[in-house]
Amino acid sequence: MTNPSPPASDLLELRDIVRQFAEERDWQQFHTPKNLAMALSVEVAELVEHFQWLKTGADAELDDRQRLGIRHELADSLVYLIRLADCVNVDLHSAVIEKMQLNREKYPVDKVKGQSRKYTDY
Repeated sequence: MTNPSPPASDLLELRDIVRQFAEERDWQQFHTPKNLAMALSVEVAELVEHFQWLKTGADAELDDRQRLGIRHELADSLVYLIRLADCVNVDLHSAVIEKMQLNREKYPVDKVKGQSRKYTDY
């Protein structure tokens, strides 16, 4: 039995929810690719703040308040990423599939397993 592939439909559903949210508020006028990319970088920076002074950021180091903050910043980051992809007509599901294939070629298991080197360093 094969597993269905829901990510494409889940991403499309999220895209539609985010698009509708922006349209209802007439925000698409502000959602230029530049503005969305900048907003995305801000949200990612806010995510990083939750990990800033932790030793590793492993789950055991986080309290409930930090976990909730991380959850919300991840959601904010994903919303901006989905909105940006929508505005520049990028199918995120297809883009990830394509990029993972390129990464498989750059990082063959037999050369990089258990290592963190960049593909240009082996």
